[in-house]
Amino acid sequence: MMSRVDVLRNAIGASLDELLAALDLRPCGDDRFAVESAPASGGTPDRVFGGQLLAQAVMGASATVTDKDIHSLHATFLRAGTPGAPLRIHVARLRDGRSIATREVTVLEEGTPTLVAVASFARFLAEPDVTVPAPEVPPPDETPLLQELVGETASGRRWTEHPPAVELRLPEPPSFLSGVSAATPRAHWMRLPRSVGAEHARNAALLAYASDFFLMDMLFRWHPGERGPGRANGFSLDHAIWFHRPVRFDAWHLHAQEAVALVGDRGLARGAIHDVHGRCVASVAQEVLLRMGSPS
Repeated sequence: MMSRVDVLRNAIGASLDELLAALDLRPCGDDRFAVESAPASGGTPDRVFGGQLLAQAVMGASATVTDKDIHSLHATFLRAGTPGAPLRIHVARLRDGRSIATREVTVLEEGTPTLVAVASFARFLAEPDVTVPAPEVPPPDETPLLQELVGETASGRRWTEHPPAVELRLPEPPSFLSGVSAATPRAHWMRLPRSVGAEHARNAALLAYASDFFLMDMLFRWHPGERGPGRANGFSLDHAIWFHRPVRFDAWHLHAQEAVALVGDRGLARGAIHDVHGRCVASVAQEVLLRMGSPS
């Protein structure tokens, strides 16, 4: 009989299979691609997880650039998508310079944009290499799995029964489930459950997907209002990620996050992603629209 951890690992692997299928581009015209939307998982049972759209934008833009690697993506979420629905990706070639290539990407559902992004490409250079060091935190094997922290509520069980496509280890339960309040930074570990090869575009797409987890929770955690299941809700307005070096996401990465500003119903959070060697791989920023109140 498989252990609970083995069952969970298999479920995470199945979610990764579904996500990779959603990143499988089918050409349908000049710089146009058809893709599917992955089934709902984790905390977004009724809409497409924004990280999936980010990953699809990375893959769509990267398919039109052959001599450079993606180094940034600036995305705006326009409306919620439907889990499992077919999508189209339209790419516009804005620039092809010697040093930089720029693409505009639109992800559409039934002809209506759900996300618009600008992606930039360049060649990675090895030197110089100076980055802010990673925070000192317990290693992954001393940090609980997300699924050990979420509890047995209906919203908590979703993270176990339909987990994200990455293994996540956190030092505390997410605030949107636990009501935990704090204004300090927090860092969590994340990695793919298996290798997807060495291609930067695919690893960058999956890192972009994973970078969307828990930035909003940093603002729930900071908010003076009531938190906990059903009380903390919100929507990502935009998301930016900068890739500082080639990515191999089958190894552990540490995403250190902090809330930056919270005014009215909008908040900004940012993050720094370091690899297991302590090198800064990517930087992230996200603005969210918060909806705090009583459970519905």
